[in-house]
Amino acid sequence: MITKEITIQHTPHARKLTIWLFLCTGFVFVMILLGGITRLSHAGLSIVEWKPLLGILPPLSETDWNEVFVKYQSFPEYQKRNVGMTLAEFQPIFWLEYIHRLWGRLIGVVFLLPFLYFWYCGTINRRLAQKLLGVFFLGALQGYLGWYMVKSGLGDRPDVSPYRLAAHFALALFIFALLFRLSLGLLYPSKDACPLAFFRCVTRGVLLLIFFTAIAGSFVAGIDAGLTYNTFPRMGDGFIPEDYWALEPPWRNFFENIASVQFNHRLLGIASLLGAGALWLASFRTTLSRRACLVFTCLFGITILQVALGIATLLLIVPLPLGIAHQAGAILIFTFALWADYEIRQM
Repeated sequence: MITKEITIQHTPHARKLTIWLFLCTGFVFVMILLGGITRLSHAGLSIVEWKPLLGILPPLSETDWNEVFVKYQSFPEYQKRNVGMTLAEFQPIFWLEYIHRLWGRLIGVVFLLPFLYFWYCGTINRRLAQKLLGVFFLGALQGYLGWYMVKSGLGDRPDVSPYRLAAHFALALFIFALLFRLSLGLLYPSKDACPLAFFRCVTRGVLLLIFFTAIAGSFVAGIDAGLTYNTFPRMGDGFIPEDYWALEPPWRNFFENIASVQFNHRLLGIASLLGAGALWLASFRTTLSRRACLVFTCLFGITILQVALGIATLLLIVPLPLGIAHQAGAILIFTFALWADYEIRQM
């Protein structure tokens, strides 16, 4: 039972522990948004080295800036995409990537130091400590995976691998989900009543559907699929693009074909909307708490807004503000889907 997994000792620090975990969850939320901004601004390849410790300090002098810029100029993104870029034009994309990496390091500090404090005070029991150490390990792995993704864009082709981008995004969502569920477990401890098995299965299914929709969106971003077929609901001359199966072998179309990747993301988005709507309607016919009903209502409402935002982003050919808002909406939907799944487990 979840209660046994995350129960904490009742100490004066217990409330602070809950606040800290929600704070860490919020930091990860911001980190995912910073990653989206970095990707949409094409800033992710501006720092061509990975220095987990020495990289904390940015360039502090004109000499430092020139050294960093010369290194950038030796890689294909400058030579093939940004040739002629000045140092003044380089600095904004450098700062975006630098802030993204610095925020990741800050998450490590915000997580580790309070964790050690709460553990020393006896606020965290052994089972919860093991879970939190697992989250910390995944965070360290995420830092390496981010660099592994960047390395894929430092070769002959100045674009990161969409597969590595999707893996990086998926792990970020997984870390976010773990922290959010642990936070909810402390704020609203589980009850021992039996759950509604069928409703719980459907809710879990919608949660997975929303997760895969978000991952499909990362492939859209990875191959810039949102810059073509900028009409809705048709794609070209029909609702299904004619070149859906253009690549060989066929499995590549699901990840590398612009038409297929965009169509699949559209289809999953509509399916997520229908799933959230079905859960919302079902919540009226099921004995749920007022809080649970509110969560299902928010899930459906935000999903409607997200679909509308996605269509607007597509029709306007992915302007930066809408692209960022669309990614934020994806995380919010995922958050409420996680919360809905948690609520139904308590029935």
